[in-house]
Amino acid sequence: QVHLVESGGGLVQPGGSLRLSCTASGSIFGIYVMGWYRQAPGKQRELVAIISSGRSTNYADSVKGRFTISRDNAKNTVYLQMNNLKPEDTAVYYCSAPDAGSWGQGTQVTVSS
Repeated sequence: QVHLVESGGGLVQPGGSLRLSCTASGSIFGIYVMGWYRQAPGKQRELVAIISSGRSTNYADSVKGRFTISRDNAKNTVYLQMNNLKPEDTAVYYCSAPDAGSWGQGTQVTVSS
């Protein structure tokens, strides 16, 4: 199992930006598909973005053009750059290696004026 630790959440005004980071344990990070998910209060957890070992990416329609997922295999880290944030982006964001069944503890993102 891969141990994942997220960081980078916080409070930001609408239109602002944040970058989330997720660092993984283990020496085989590069083979895993990595994903960012989020869960808002009272809602189901949803996929935000996913990146393959070959760096192919896919995004939820609601974040296309605003969010960018990337990975640095040398640092065992996956990132989520979030620009033009909206109040509806407020949620707990989770990093996951779905093929390993691993989840991080989550980091809160709040978009509010």
